[in-house]
Amino acid sequence: MDWIFLLKAAVMGIVEGLTEFLPISSTGHLILAGALLGFEDEKAKVFDIAIQTGAILAVIIVYWQKIYHTVVELPTQRLARRFAINVLIAFIPAVILGLLFGQMIKAHLFTSTVVASTFILGGLVILWVEGWGKTPPPGEHPDDRARILNVESMSPLDAFKVGLVQCLAMIPGTSRSGATIIGGILLGLSRKAATDFSFYLAIPTLIGAGAYSLYKERALFSIMDLPMFAVGLLFSFASALLCVRWLLKYIATHSFVPFAWYRIVFGVVVLFTHWQGWVVWAA
Repeated sequence: MDWIFLLKAAVMGIVEGLTEFLPISSTGHLILAGALLGFEDEKAKVFDIAIQTGAILAVIIVYWQKIYHTVVELPTQRLARRFAINVLIAFIPAVILGLLFGQMIKAHLFTSTVVASTFILGGLVILWVEGWGKTPPPGEHPDDRARILNVESMSPLDAFKVGLVQCLAMIPGTSRSGATIIGGILLGLSRKAATDFSFYLAIPTLIGAGAYSLYKERALFSIMDLPMFAVGLLFSFASALLCVRWLLKYIATHSFVPFAWYRIVFGVVVLFTHWQGWVVWAA
């Protein structure tokens, strides 16, 4: 295995881990990083999806206590069953729409122009939701008006709505975590509840997407590709673990406005350099 190729796999793993759970779009960053590294053939596209499993392992470790107790209490505790059912309900829309439109979206929307445009649009949406430029009343916390303060208080309808919002992330550059967190806040969830549920929903969504892609495109791979996947998964896991722990501390006292400005500035830079021909973002 070429060491340069493994280095590219490591870089892609780091990009995946650092961006998967922030509202800045991991898919968009992977498309752009892959274009810069020359890592963008059909095998690379499946690799990008498969290494999400490493990032999900980080979420499972961070939330292990909640996950463990939910599984153990499923037979006896109503709250545990409702929580598990809510995650399943939220997961279903992505499965249906992914199977119906996934290939079409990959064929037509995985371009630098689409990614950059959705970066900018998503940033503007975050600024709007956060009420950027407005001065909140003295002593008011952003979650004071939230209808749902924790994931246990969510109804099946709340979960279904978050699941529908998650489907927006099928458009590259939108951000799955951004759609579910910001969408959750719009639906009345507190920042903590929206972020927690986004992480829990990521477990079946990303594992399912990775397993499905690997199975569907299994003819592309051989035993020689194992080192590439091992490196990508390892670096995805390590960077995601750091990112998830940091984000949970960050949201306790900060808004998502900095991520909005990052999205807007990055999107403008990508569009400008693309139009000027300075950077070949996509083949």
